[in-house]
Amino acid sequence: MAVTAFRPDGELYRTWRQANATPFWTLAPTTEHFHGLLESTAFLRWLGNTMFIALASTAISLVCGLFAGYALSRLRFRGSEFLGTAIFITYLVPQTLLFIPLADIVRDMHLGNTPWSLILTYPTFLIPFCTWLLMGYFKTIPKELEECARIDGATRFGAMFRIIFPVAVPGILSAGIFAFTLSWNEFIYALVFLSSVEEKTVPVGVVSELIRGDIFFWGQLMAGALLGSVPVALVYSFFVEYYVAGMTGSVKG
Repeated sequence: MAVTAFRPDGELYRTWRQANATPFWTLAPTTEHFHGLLESTAFLRWLGNTMFIALASTAISLVCGLFAGYALSRLRFRGSEFLGTAIFITYLVPQTLLFIPLADIVRDMHLGNTPWSLILTYPTFLIPFCTWLLMGYFKTIPKELEECARIDGATRFGAMFRIIFPVAVPGILSAGIFAFTLSWNEFIYALVFLSSVEEKTVPVGVVSELIRGDIFFWGQLMAGALLGSVPVALVYSFFVEYYVAGMTGSVKG
């Protein structure tokens, strides 16, 4: 992907013998594909749309998954185990079966062709995933920590916010990273609910604008894929440090 993004067209559409090159590097790297991508498409707008949608969807799903995961793992009530399994089963339902009824809901709410159509539909598969992941992590935290806080006079919410959630930082960050990645790379809902060029996300915009019939603009496609993967790589590299720090802190505590 990186090599193709920097390979000039004259070298890109020749055989290796004609170009006197190898698939692993280019003899004359160029940035013309990046310039063409930024000048001929609304890639920066797509990048901003994708970032906003991914962050908002992740925040909503993480908050809901935190409380749901805590309740299903700590509280004992009738049907809690069945409810936890049912929530995870909803994550396994294919998106190709859900986008038709969701399209009716989005149309009735007059949210079509807006980022809110995705911000409200992405949690349908992100919340079950975050809930199931955090349920498993909360079960590994000793209940004695919470019980000691309750004995010292803390309320259920106080013990949850001051004891359980800080200890569960590694699990929370893991759920957030996976949710952000899933929402960033999502394609079906973004393709169905967004129609105008300005409102598209990176996965849909790159494919729809740079593949025209049987013509593939490979240089710009690879440049868009490369730039589109940079934010996800930065998120992983940034949160990995906090993930390790959270694990170390919880062990020390």
